[in-house]
Amino acid sequence: MSLSTDEALRSRRSVRAFLPTPVARHTVEELLALASRSASGSNIQPWKVHVFSGALRQRISDTLLAALDRDGYGPYQREWNYYPVNWREPYLGRRRKIGWGLYGLLGIGKGDFERTERQRRRNYEFFGAPVGMIFTLDDDLEIGSWLDLGIFIGSLTIAARGQGLDTCPQAAFADFHTLLRPLLGIPDKQIIICGLALGHADPDAIENRLVTERAPVAEFSSFAGFDADTAAPR
Repeated sequence: MSLSTDEALRSRRSVRAFLPTPVARHTVEELLALASRSASGSNIQPWKVHVFSGALRQRISDTLLAALDRDGYGPYQREWNYYPVNWREPYLGRRRKIGWGLYGLLGIGKGDFERTERQRRRNYEFFGAPVGMIFTLDDDLEIGSWLDLGIFIGSLTIAARGQGLDTCPQAAFADFHTLLRPLLGIPDKQIIICGLALGHADPDAIENRLVTERAPVAEFSSFAGFDADTAAPR
């Protein structure tokens, strides 16, 4: 299965239930090679990717879940802020909409903390995907390299979709950097940015029916200097 670039972009989504179908190492290497063509400032290519499957993937999940059972979330905090400290619109509304959209599909009602937590913990099982990745950056790099890594991860998700695979980028793994470092041999001088699940989406999983909305182009873009006859037809 091979999709056009347009089809890959339109069909990309964050999948939260995967089949156990294996993904071959050479396929993952091909996807990473495609993603490596991503733009980066002065071509410094700052990204580092730690890829794992099989027994190690399971060991990582078991270790993180056991830590949650033992300690809760309190001792585990990421080294950087992903979300704004003070939420405001339109970002707060968008966040709430996707959260309740997912929980609604799963039949998780407001205040059902037990099932909410159960779903949250699925993050650390890579939602059942056979391949996991952890992305890191050297800690002396600046914000430009964070942008470069974002472009790289975006390219990777599209490359995967182009070959009929699906992904879920997961910032949740950054909270557990103290546990992930020894498991993956990640040096202290690398910041753990996020994880990613890779595999085949489970077509029967109800959570994979979630369709997220996107703001229209006119809402986030401005145009100047174009002739009137070059505007897109309405």
